[in-house]
Amino acid sequence: MTIASSHQVTRERRKRLQLYLDRVGLSDQTTSVVPLMDDASDRRYFRVTPLRKPSLVIAVYEGAINYATLPFVNVAKLLRQMPVPIPNILDHEASLGVLVLEDLGNVTIQEHMQTEPNQDHTTLYRKAVNLIEILQRRGRSLASPIYFPFGLVLDVTKLTWELDFFCEHFLETYRGVVISTDTRRSLHYEFQNLAEELAAEPCALCHRDYHSRNLMLCRNSIYLIDFQDARMGPYTYDLASLLKDSYVELSEQVIEELISYFLKVTHNTVPLTQFRQRFDAVCLQRNLKALGTFGAQATAYQNDRYIKYMPRTLGYIRENLQQHTRFGKLHDLLATSLPELR
Repeated sequence: MTIASSHQVTRERRKRLQLYLDRVGLSDQTTSVVPLMDDASDRRYFRVTPLRKPSLVIAVYEGAINYATLPFVNVAKLLRQMPVPIPNILDHEASLGVLVLEDLGNVTIQEHMQTEPNQDHTTLYRKAVNLIEILQRRGRSLASPIYFPFGLVLDVTKLTWELDFFCEHFLETYRGVVISTDTRRSLHYEFQNLAEELAAEPCALCHRDYHSRNLMLCRNSIYLIDFQDARMGPYTYDLASLLKDSYVELSEQVIEELISYFLKVTHNTVPLTQFRQRFDAVCLQRNLKALGTFGAQATAYQNDRYIKYMPRTLGYIRENLQQHTRFGKLHDLLATSLPELR
């Protein structure tokens, strides 16, 4: 299979974007069309700036869309009911695969942390934790089959698949590791055990990619973006995504403080030691999954943007594998191929 380059994809989608601008009469009134940074998805984003009007962010999908069944639209309806801050959907053109969104600007939590590295960001992260509490609490009261997330779950099958994806796309394809049949069988067994541990946790509504690149700062609020993959999963999942983030590193002191804050605002009475074990297990699975995604982006799509985040992610994995004796076998299996884990 031939995979189109990022430039080819962008050119094709620019054509459909131009057709949309022609249809709505914005072609002659637009001062700029700027591609925004791609995420690891099937969408391309553009910032369109019309004359004397607010700028727009336009998502262009792989092809035509069914607006009524588009996951982003369905989840947006759920999140507005809670409510939590999300960008408004302003328009769409299904035949062109176009979705028009409110422009929230450029400042993600990641960008803010990079430009203001000496600030105390604990208050900001508490606000992000508060939004997790709303997602979980209102998710329980709004649960309904009309919303897609309640019919999807991070179960043993899905969690194990993501770990196998790490083996294929990070270990084998990106790092070039040759995995023997016996080692593969042993890894799958350890992955299955980890997935079963996570799937046994209490379940809650999860954003699923709740990290610093998907939390925008606008109008003194945190806005959620990239939420179309929301689903049910371990109640520690979004907190793990936020605090053990491949893109931003928090001190262990701040992490401990925010874990305590999460337990307080969610009225969770689980002993801190037990909760931390659950949290670390989710972090391990998520970070392995992230490496699989980064490896796939680098090899299958020639997108090297995520390579610089691999060392931090490997560091998180090493800490968890070395800290918890129940991961000893998994540590030994992975450390054979990954010197960063030794």
